[in-house]
Amino acid sequence: MKTSVQAGVAGLLACGTLLTVVLVSRDGGDNTTRTAGSATSNGPYVALGDSYTAAPGITEPTGTPAGCDRSAGNYPAVVAAELGLKGDKFRDVSCSGATTADLTSAQDTDHGTNPPQLRALSSDTRLVTIGIGGNDIGFGKLLKRCVAMGALYQLTGSGKYFTFTEDAPCARDAGPVAKKIATAGDRLTRILTEVKRRAPEARVYVVSYPAILPADSADCGRGMSLAPGDVTYLRETEQQLNTALRQRASEAGVSYVDTYTPSTAHNACAPKDTRWIEPLAPQNPAAPVHPNARGERGMAEAVLREVRSAL
Repeated sequence: MKTSVQAGVAGLLACGTLLTVVLVSRDGGDNTTRTAGSATSNGPYVALGDSYTAAPGITEPTGTPAGCDRSAGNYPAVVAAELGLKGDKFRDVSCSGATTADLTSAQDTDHGTNPPQLRALSSDTRLVTIGIGGNDIGFGKLLKRCVAMGALYQLTGSGKYFTFTEDAPCARDAGPVAKKIATAGDRLTRILTEVKRRAPEARVYVVSYPAILPADSADCGRGMSLAPGDVTYLRETEQQLNTALRQRASEAGVSYVDTYTPSTAHNACAPKDTRWIEPLAPQNPAAPVHPNARGERGMAEAVLREVRSAL
């Protein structure tokens, strides 16, 4: 089974553009709840998640299996370094393409199998971060469809030559995304229960997805190959997923890390030297529509603020 990054690139080549499966979501709120677990952040620290945690493309893959495309410059690595956690005090088992199911079951990749991610937890674990959910709702497939429709929208004059051209063709044809988000939330609730059972003394942090698209669709230009209305539609879908992550974290009594608020001015349509997320054709080392090194550092800073505020 291909990872999300590899499958997305293949899909883009078929469309004649550059794209990858993306796991993104955003949230405009900064609400945070804190767990009542141990106050220590001295580790062991276990990082769980998908490609927004693994950070493919920033560096050569590190760790095993290679198919997870895990970067040595991802936010868990930055967090661990800042907290002085080395060796057996830090385990990063995140994997590109992961869904909530891959936290409890093995995940096949093009280059090896990643064991169930929750297997890395134990009663000794003191810090856990979880970044998951985008693949559960099929956001990558949704984005690919929107890009294809956006390319057609642009080829037909972006509404200049054909008055019937819609500025949100993808949103019109989208399926029941809200139901998928609710299902993903239910799965996360069960995962958080299991995390607390396996690591009862750990502080647990659900990490949101940073902003991929700007608030003003006119600011995105052709870099993302999306119709203006679909920029809004995808942004709102991201917000809804992040809101669900925050709500489920609160209900489970664990912490929520807001990476959206600090990233709003650093979306994929921002200038090369300030963006956290790369566009379809990356100009900084990263997978398409994934965080670059600057973005992973920004996400790490958001996690560290929450970890340190709880001490």
